[in-house]
Amino acid sequence: MVSPVELLAAATPLILAGVLLVGFLWPATRAMPIAWVAAVVIGLTVWGMPFEWIIAASITGAMTAVQILWIVFGALLLLYTLTQAGAFDRINQGFARISDDRRVQVILLGFFLAAFIEGAAGFGTPAAVVAPLLLALGFPALAAVIAALIGHVLAVTYGAVGTPIIIGIENPLAASEATNEAITAAGYTVQGYSVEVAVWAATYHAIAGFVLPLFAVAMVVYFFGDPDERSLKPAWEVAPLALFSGISFVVPYWLSAQISAEFPSLVGAMVGGAIVVTTLKAGYLVPDEEWDFPPRSEWPSHWVGTIEPGEVDSSTARRAGDAAVADGGTSAADVHDISLLRAWTPYVLLVTLLVITRVVEPLPGFLQGEPLEIGGTVITAHQFIFTTTWDRILGTTLGGEISWVYVPGFWLVVCAVVAIPLYKMNGSQVKAAWAEAAQKLIAPFIALVFVIPMVQIMLQSGAHAAGAESMIFVLAQATADLVGPAYPFISALIGALGAAMAGSNTVSNITFGGFQFEAATQLGLPTQLMVGAQAVGGAIGNLVAIHNVVAAVATVGLVGQEGRVIRLNLIPLVYYATAVGVLALLFSYVFFPGLF
Repeated sequence: MVSPVELLAAATPLILAGVLLVGFLWPATRAMPIAWVAAVVIGLTVWGMPFEWIIAASITGAMTAVQILWIVFGALLLLYTLTQAGAFDRINQGFARISDDRRVQVILLGFFLAAFIEGAAGFGTPAAVVAPLLLALGFPALAAVIAALIGHVLAVTYGAVGTPIIIGIENPLAASEATNEAITAAGYTVQGYSVEVAVWAATYHAIAGFVLPLFAVAMVVYFFGDPDERSLKPAWEVAPLALFSGISFVVPYWLSAQISAEFPSLVGAMVGGAIVVTTLKAGYLVPDEEWDFPPRSEWPSHWVGTIEPGEVDSSTARRAGDAAVADGGTSAADVHDISLLRAWTPYVLLVTLLVITRVVEPLPGFLQGEPLEIGGTVITAHQFIFTTTWDRILGTTLGGEISWVYVPGFWLVVCAVVAIPLYKMNGSQVKAAWAEAAQKLIAPFIALVFVIPMVQIMLQSGAHAAGAESMIFVLAQATADLVGPAYPFISALIGALGAAMAGSNTVSNITFGGFQFEAATQLGLPTQLMVGAQAVGGAIGNLVAIHNVVAAVATVGLVGQEGRVIRLNLIPLVYYATAVGVLALLFSYVFFPGLF
């Protein structure tokens, strides 16, 4: 039985993080160092962890943080390289020119483009990029933010090329000796188990989320239509297109999850988007009448901020072109003449490289450190500095590893480098892309090098002594005892809480993935289903994550309206959390009770 003192102590770092982040709206760069200090003090005093175990756990977490930052840097570098070259504007134009109907634009940009950016870059990028694009097309600023935030939810679980599953689920479970042993005893490898989790998360999303395009359209037409006559009728008029779009996304999305967590969001957006665009161009499912917002003079003041809708245009390509001409590079006309296929080429190359390095044997094992024999000579990735490993840190049993080449960060950088000659970029454009990507790393670096070590201290707090249980185990046991058999219904909400606090599905998974595994074990529930629901909940929480909301409203000149955005987004959050909760109950007790 867990004592009240242990329970309060175990919960203190998380409560402190939540109060500072949500209650006082502190940035993670200020809140997480304090939460880490709390975990250190509690580990030393309540759990009796030796100081070297505290430091070793923190170093393990810091190594994981470096690997995350490597992925983030690559994702941002590719995005900003394409932005500087004008290729990203070309991608946007390809979507926007298909229809002037605002409902169709919500589906193409707010759903497919936002999902694609989330799959490629993640970390709050979609709303911050798509919202200003919708604003440029004439959307009210508040509507643009709402559409972009709702539209990217399906993709968040596999954002930044699978980071929330690979870094958020697989690595922490592998780092916990007790969890690792339990997974191995059930006949899985940790990597194979993580693929199972990814599949179940995709299953939840596919069933509950295929209606998201319709949901996003309904939110826009109801809250931003005629203020005197709110109606969902315009949404029902495009329901066939919206539902077709959702199905076109979730089918390839679910199928690709069977292979690896890197691909679902990218494949779903690319394949589904291509299907829907082709269908619209062929004249099918096109709305009979175009729907638009009321006249600008009738808009309430809170719909817009400091930037007028339509005031900005797709100017990145022009700026890039002007810079190129100034430096003797390609002309502005050349930049504008980028074909749609050429604009998409780096991302197509990225998917191809990721498939090869994850599927074609023996590359996956070799790039992760397994020995490879060639002509009688045995070589390892360590010889080529493809991986950095530190075993038995400070004499403990803890260790960490950074896979520099296997993780998507390396391949994202490769694709960014390939884009330079592809788009005939000059030095100033390349320098600007690299500088902006590096600058964006500062805040995540400060937050991650404290939040992940904090979680590792909580996870490893029982590893130093036989019979000792970790803080995460104590929290899981108490929650399981309190909620009992109804636990599956709240599993996604726990993940949503973590993402809302930390602004990241990855951090939510790192924080609560082990918690969900232990709670499921305590209650005799299928662990894959609970950890999968956690991964989905982490995506749902992005709807109201203060970090994402602040970033999105800032890009459309709507600073100060964060509370209004969060209030509106509670509607899809309640729907999604309830739907996944019901599915988790049915899967656990009716359809798949025999899973591990």
